[in-house]
Order: sequence, then C-alpha cells, then structure tokens
Amino acid sequence: MDRDELILSEYRLYVEQKDNFTDRNFATNRFYMFAFLAVIFSLIFTGNIVFMEHVSATLLFSIIGIFVCVLWWVNVDAYNMLIKIKFSSVIEKIEEKLPVKPFSDEYQGIEEFRKKKVFMFSDIQKIIAIFGALFFFAIFVSEVTPFAMAVQNKLVQMFNCGCCGI
Repeated sequence: MDRDELILSEYRLYVEQKDNFTDRNFATNRFYMFAFLAVIFSLIFTGNIVFMEHVSATLLFSIIGIFVCVLWWVNVDAYNMLIKIKFSSVIEKIEEKLPVKPFSDEYQGIEEFRKKKVFMFSDIQKIIAIFGALFFFAIFVSEVTPFAMAVQNKLVQMFNCGCCGI
C-alpha cells in the first residue's frame, strides 16, 4: 500500500466515524425530544396528583423537565463542538493531502450560510430546550409559591402567638 492509498483509507475511516457520530447525535436528539414530550404529557395527565402534603406530580415533573431541557441543550452543544473540532478539523487536515477537499468546501459553504443569520437545526434544538426549560421553571415556581407562602404563614403565626418566648 502506497502513501496515497494509506491517506485515502484514513480519510475514509474518519468520514465513516463522523457519519456514525452524526447518526448517534440524531438518535440522542430523538431521545431528548421524546423525553421532553413525555414530561409534557405527564404534566397534563397527572396535574391533580399530590404525593405528600404539598409535593404534586406537577412539581416533580417540572423539575424533571428542567433537567431534561438543560441536558438536551448541553448535549446539542457538546455534539456540535465535537463534530466541528474533533472530526472536521482532522478530516480537513487529511484533505490537505488529497486532490479534492469536499468537507472543507462543504464547511465553507455552511459558514457562508450561517453568516446570513439563518438558523441551523441545532440552533432550533437549543431554542426548544431553552424555552422548554423556561416553561418548566415557570410551572415549578407556580407550584412552589403556594408551598412557600404556607410555610411563611406558619412561621408568622408561630412568632406572633408568643409561644416561642420571644
């Protein structure tokens, strides 16, 4: 095997690894979208269930939803970084030794496209994750507020009754 064939086989290996990594990225995003929707449906169908004195299913699912959205955003960001840095830079370096540079040309085309302020699929995923986290946080606050007010009222009553010796 001569040097050119070796470079071409390394190039094929990295392109294949990048494709496999991208496929895992899509599978992971499908998981997070399913988890996001499952939490929303859980909120809808278990809204009146109370587990303990003031802990409702809505409170628990809002916390779970916040975590799912945060993990989803972090995951999208991590996959984008790894695809851009780990694989693309390696492929581009190998392409410098090849007569044709399809990934470098594709990357330049994507960069020119992004300069036009057009949203990419990963941007849309991040926006959904952010709005989802804000939605779940609002539900969390609406569930915690009555509980916090009840605790505050009990503390005020306790201090006002004079039973504390203060």
